[in-house]
Amino acid sequence: MSVGSVFDILGPIMVGPSSSHTAGALRIARLALSLCPAPITEARLTLYKSFAKTHAGHGTDRALVAGLLGFDPDDPRIRDSFALAEKAGMHVTFSFEDGEPEMHPNTVDISVTLADGERISVRGESVGGGKARLTLVNGISVDLTGAMPSLFVAHRDVPGMLAMMTSALGNAGVNIARMSSYRTTPGNMAYAVFEMDSAPQDVVCAYIRAARGVESVQLVPQLGDASSPDVVSALDFSDGAGLLALCRERGMGIGEVMRAREADIRGDEGTVDAMMARVLRVMREEVSSAISDPVETLGGMIEGNAALFAGAQDKGCDLCGSVVTRAGAYAMATIERSASMGVIVAAPTAGASGVLPGALLALAEARDLDDKTLTRALFTAAAVGAVYEHNASVSGAQGGCQAEVGTASAMAAAALVDALGGTAQDCANAAVIATGNLLGLVCDPVRGLVEVPCQVRNVIGVADAFTAAQLALCGVRLPLTFDEAVEASRQVGAALPETLRETAMGGFAAVCGATGGCDACGGCA
Repeated sequence: MSVGSVFDILGPIMVGPSSSHTAGALRIARLALSLCPAPITEARLTLYKSFAKTHAGHGTDRALVAGLLGFDPDDPRIRDSFALAEKAGMHVTFSFEDGEPEMHPNTVDISVTLADGERISVRGESVGGGKARLTLVNGISVDLTGAMPSLFVAHRDVPGMLAMMTSALGNAGVNIARMSSYRTTPGNMAYAVFEMDSAPQDVVCAYIRAARGVESVQLVPQLGDASSPDVVSALDFSDGAGLLALCRERGMGIGEVMRAREADIRGDEGTVDAMMARVLRVMREEVSSAISDPVETLGGMIEGNAALFAGAQDKGCDLCGSVVTRAGAYAMATIERSASMGVIVAAPTAGASGVLPGALLALAEARDLDDKTLTRALFTAAAVGAVYEHNASVSGAQGGCQAEVGTASAMAAAALVDALGGTAQDCANAAVIATGNLLGLVCDPVRGLVEVPCQVRNVIGVADAFTAAQLALCGVRLPLTFDEAVEASRQVGAALPETLRETAMGGFAAVCGATGGCDACGGCA
């Protein structure tokens, strides 16, 4: 199986503060909404594990409600979703549980009552980078992601049902990319999921709906910009060795290979370039707005910090040099924007979204780099991040902050090397060095907010990226491959205790001052 799309890594473009806990949560609820043939009047949501521990600080609860209202991940109304749900006549309640050990750390159960009295229950998981899936529908195991337009059919498990539906779709000219069937026991309730290149016409859905044994037919729209997971490209790769081999075979850099692959699987270079242009445009907006106009964040712990750091030269404390200082300020500004539920690019996640744009855009200003160079570097960064996502993790709940800021730093280091004319192997070497410097970094959001220590860790990610890039360009190499570095990251992330994986139960999140304990007792003064 190959890595995913460029825009799975440089995306989604979303309202912060967390790709997995905000955008991913919203996508779970959007998937649940797509299965509802009538308006929702009541919704009961049970959050588990990391979702339960950090929901308020990550805006998970607001995002879930926004998804049930049909909002997109970049809709600024997410912040006001509670009030909007009440206005729409939707009554929402929440409960929180530890969950079973084998459960995914970002899990939610959603039970809804519709206006016609029907009840539907689902279980969803947010799997990192804003992506999500439903794993249960009314107690039956499924796998529904919304990566492609899909038809979700509830039917009785009787002979000929699947043949009838595939024939109807085929006769209507609908190309089925993947079909899955789920049931409990023969002859009872079953579900069929058809992932398609395009949505069928209403008349086709009506024909299937009218068939004997069919109880409901729901069209699940494609959620996000993800390309088809089943399209095969001659430029597919699944690891760093495969990526570098393609670069050697084609005489291309990493960014050139990744752009060509994306155009191949989408069938349109113009669409790919337009999508990347939008990514770059949002990145330019996110790195600057909080410096010139500081905004109030959800937790109120970091607002104005980016402007303070940006003024280091005026204060006579510019120890990092002008370029790295500017890059650090840009990274901080991005996290402030995200923590105020502003629109950012998850790169590869919202919690680490400041590292790549901060480093790359500061370098661009210092070296007067053009947009062609920047977009090629962004494609390089996406290729590096895709290898990490495919073979390790980019989720703090699964691999700690090394999976988020660590991956972002590796991506940024490779992008800096590419922008300065380094080879594909130089880019890979920079990613290895950056990974090693942050190996074992824990995820411990204070009060469950993506503010402290997340904002300053993005600055550390920037500094790591610059030093790793310079080391690689100077010819410094570590005695391990890119894939070995990724595997080390996977192993270390899996070894981290749950308290240090985005649960706000360990590290900085557990000390007295961070939890507000000092305000309560005053005993440490």
